[in-house]
Amino acid sequence: MKEKMITVIGSLNFDLIFKQKRLAVKGETYPADSMTTAGGGKGANQAVQCAKLGVATYLVGAVGRDVFGDYLLDGLTQYGVNTDYVKRVDETTGVGVVQALQDGTISATIAKGANDTVTRSQIDEVEPLLVKSSIVILQLETPVSVVEYAIRKAHEHGCYIILNAAPALELSPEALEKVNCLVVNEPEASFYCGAAIHDLDSAKEHCTKLLEQIGDLLIITLGRGGSLLYDGIHKLHVQAAEVEAIETTGAGDSYIGAFACKLLEGKSMAEAAAFASKAAGVTVTKIGAQPGMPTAVELQADCSV
Repeated sequence: MKEKMITVIGSLNFDLIFKQKRLAVKGETYPADSMTTAGGGKGANQAVQCAKLGVATYLVGAVGRDVFGDYLLDGLTQYGVNTDYVKRVDETTGVGVVQALQDGTISATIAKGANDTVTRSQIDEVEPLLVKSSIVILQLETPVSVVEYAIRKAHEHGCYIILNAAPALELSPEALEKVNCLVVNEPEASFYCGAAIHDLDSAKEHCTKLLEQIGDLLIITLGRGGSLLYDGIHKLHVQAAEVEAIETTGAGDSYIGAFACKLLEGKSMAEAAAFASKAAGVTVTKIGAQPGMPTAVELQADCSV
């Protein structure tokens, strides 16, 4: 029996976020204006957004037996994410170093650490979660072979599968065809369809080729250009929220988590995407992905979906 719950299988990172005017050039030491720490990793971020919106959310992944791992698990628990299936391993916890520039754009370097230790046997151990979960969300910051295995297991148990194919990596056609909803940004979409996608027009031009590789729904996020949703019939463009971006870390993760929550409620793709854009718009106005993600109460006042 499926329950109103979401399982996220993915990465957890300890993020160090440097606010700075520009990037350092080769050989230069450049001072940042400030530094903030926050929980990160695409898997953890997406789980936090789901939990902040009041959905029962389980996270499957791994952290090290170190202070970074302690920090991440404590934060996730405070946000309401169930971490019973996050393993503690001998590898160091994943770390992300983020440079956030004045215009809100970011650059990041990530050390995989414990995220690279997630195994197929760990997926087998959480099979009872897949039996109960209505939606399973995955990304590609854990080993690809394990992600493909998890997709197959989730498919066997009738889960609606959302894959955020980030970073863009080769996936087997057999795994992709079991994905119900694929979420990619412009560079990732370009990688998977073999054509340059850099704006709404090019996304509309090439989205058919991408959808042929998966199940029901393709979402291409376009940054300030919003997002394009294509279900094989309708090409729906959803505007991004008009906000002054402070730091865009986690914007896509916020979108995915919020979108999944609305699907769980039975909302249409248009309603879910409008809500997701609103959530992502709030996230980018604050520093840090997880702290910046909105709760249901924050969004309820001026969002009708």
